[in-house]
Amino acid sequence: MTTLPPALLEPLVRTALAEDLGGAGDLTTTAIIPAGHRSTFRVVARQAGVVSGVESARLAWQLLDAEVRVDVARGEGARVEPGDVVAEVAGPTRALLTGERVALNLLGHLSGVATATAGLVAAVAHTNTRIACTRKTTPGLRALEKAAVRAGGGVNHRFGLYDAVLIKDNHVAVAGSLPEAIRRARANVGHLVSIEFEVDTLAQLAAVLAEPDLVAACRVVLLDNMGPDVLREAVAMVDGRLVTEASGRVTAQTAPGIAAAGVDLISAGWITHSAPVLDLGLDA
Repeated sequence: MTTLPPALLEPLVRTALAEDLGGAGDLTTTAIIPAGHRSTFRVVARQAGVVSGVESARLAWQLLDAEVRVDVARGEGARVEPGDVVAEVAGPTRALLTGERVALNLLGHLSGVATATAGLVAAVAHTNTRIACTRKTTPGLRALEKAAVRAGGGVNHRFGLYDAVLIKDNHVAVAGSLPEAIRRARANVGHLVSIEFEVDTLAQLAAVLAEPDLVAACRVVLLDNMGPDVLREAVAMVDGRLVTEASGRVTAQTAPGIAAAGVDLISAGWITHSAPVLDLGLDA
């Protein structure tokens, strides 16, 4: 599922509208546009990309006025070229113009995330490697951004600190060693909780692989900031006993080499926290 249910979307969109409307509403539109005026506009792509966030945009208008009609031409996950119509919106002009910026902010940002993801997915399409996101998301928009990653053909990493264990370098520093951190994690979380551990050297990986009980306790190993040759060796060492995930310096140019090493997943934080907005406009 790429589209979130309205019960999850609505609070996020209401917050965005409240931020824009403040205590006085849209002073410009209210002063200029007659109350009974009606219009039809089109949301048009200005550049090529992948669409995400259509339902967020729909809510931005319909929460302002239930009479607004949004006819979607290209929905979640659709590819667009410059000039393509994403949706047609019709109804009370005041609602259409008041909700324009929030609708386009959400639609443009989320489509940008989907487009960035799709670029990485295309770069590794000749392999079995999948592209995953991280927790490096915009505060308050994580669920929307992760849905956009799915719209772009990627998969989601954990949604928060609550749904999986990921043992990183600072956890290891406090625990004293990576094996000790794994043992503590397995002893203190439920049997259904997945455990992933991060390594940045082959020696760290070897220390875990040398103990079958540690391997059995985990599901995924995160191979951080390793070059393709080292990654290839790490994948050979794991030999299918764990899911392998690579991260660090991932771009459309570097992703094919990383994927060629045989990793199962490539995770990238920038596809959610730094993806360029997809340029979309509201045309009469």
